[in-house]
Amino acid sequence: MTKTKKVLTLAVLMLLLGIFGAAAQSDKGVKSGTSGPQLYNMSFDTWSKSKGAWNLYPLKAKKSERVWDSDNHGLSLLGINGTMPEYEHVAVKGEGKAAAKIVSKKVVWAFVAGNLYTGNFVKIVNFAGAELEFGVPFKGRPKALCGYYDYRPSKVNFAKSPHEDMKGKMDVGRIEVILTDWSAPYNITTNYERFIDGATDPHVIGRAVIELKKSTKGYLYFEVPIEYRDDRTPTYVDITVTPSRYGEFFTGGSGSTLYVDEFEFKY
Repeated sequence: MTKTKKVLTLAVLMLLLGIFGAAAQSDKGVKSGTSGPQLYNMSFDTWSKSKGAWNLYPLKAKKSERVWDSDNHGLSLLGINGTMPEYEHVAVKGEGKAAAKIVSKKVVWAFVAGNLYTGNFVKIVNFAGAELEFGVPFKGRPKALCGYYDYRPSKVNFAKSPHEDMKGKMDVGRIEVILTDWSAPYNITTNYERFIDGATDPHVIGRAVIELKKSTKGYLYFEVPIEYRDDRTPTYVDITVTPSRYGEFFTGGSGSTLYVDEFEFKY
């Protein structure tokens, strides 16, 4: 091999190592993109299973990798999951690619909305609800959240106050992101319905929401702008995804299904 060929071969190897190294680190914690920070596993490619519950992080994950959570930790005690990996029906195909499949279900006598959120499932409370922490540390000011979704709603067959009028109508899905000035995650117990009102909460700095009111026949790309109220720097971000918009009020359609894939912040 000539000296020139050796130099070219070494250059190619260094380039490939750089590419693969970047790919291997691309979802570690809150990463810096080319123009701003992203969250771990926004592609929804990384999954693991423990004690019957599907998780959106690897086994023995670091704290920085535990960004996404769901109600699987409670539902898995009944042998089911509401949020799970989807390897066939994905928005972007390729080796190791996956999407998130989120399903609302009838569980024993109750309705449980499928969900996916940034934060932490803490514990079951009185066998009728759960303690949750919403939000993870984040200091970016993205212009928009983009990604792909495929929505398959069912008719609402569970409805409670104040949404009894939804009974018999088609379910509504929802993707929402709020950027806040919290000093800690937002803690709620679902039994008491102390949920975040992103439209009025004074701690919310920026917000974007997309409501899904029609069934789709495959993945649709979305890009929803984030509207900022002032120039404060965020400390936390909360992203929530559900096929049943009024699930916190135990209202929705059992079987409503939402696939999401390849989320990204645009700057």
